[in-house]
Amino acid sequence: MNNWSWSYVGEIMPDILKGLWITIQATIYGSLVSFALGLVWAVALRSRSRWLSWPVSVFVEFIRNTPLLVQLFFLFFVLPGWGLAFSPLATGVIGLGLHYSTYTSEVYRAGIDGVPPGQWEAATALSLPRRRTWTAVILPQAFRRVVPALGNYVIAMFKDTPLLAGITVADMLFQANSISATTFDYLEPITIVGILFVVISYPTSLLLRALERRLVR
Repeated sequence: MNNWSWSYVGEIMPDILKGLWITIQATIYGSLVSFALGLVWAVALRSRSRWLSWPVSVFVEFIRNTPLLVQLFFLFFVLPGWGLAFSPLATGVIGLGLHYSTYTSEVYRAGIDGVPPGQWEAATALSLPRRRTWTAVILPQAFRRVVPALGNYVIAMFKDTPLLAGITVADMLFQANSISATTFDYLEPITIVGILFVVISYPTSLLLRALERRLVR
């Protein structure tokens, strides 16, 4: 049975922290992609044209019902055969962003549906163009409602980043596995990774709860 070694922890921490920085980058950029695409899907699904809403609906359901790891493997191993190759980190960001955009689209939909019908009627009475109605009236109110839910998906994405190790992204888990494969000591590297996830995720979730209570008032 392995015994915990603080000196060993000190030796491996620089590499683990490098992996943490990669993990944070993947989460931030993946979140931005998911927020942007999610809004696109949400608006497209509300389109009056079935030629737009139906294909988007099929695409969203397909992505939502296939595993993230399968999607990452497809992007990293299959697309290069078609001439579309990206770096491991870029592939991870695209995969995370695309996958979670199908969930954030549902959050946006709920936020948009939560806007009182009177707001739509007022915009119509003022003869606002449809684009102006969305950007000036509907979306600002919807965003206020969806911020906490979007934050929860950021945390979920952060906890899914270990899957990126499967496509050679040098995140925390990748670094921990690399260290363990060399030293044959898994206790400290894997434990530290788990602790870092808790240290970052838990305070963030508390912050989101406080933000939600403030926005609901």
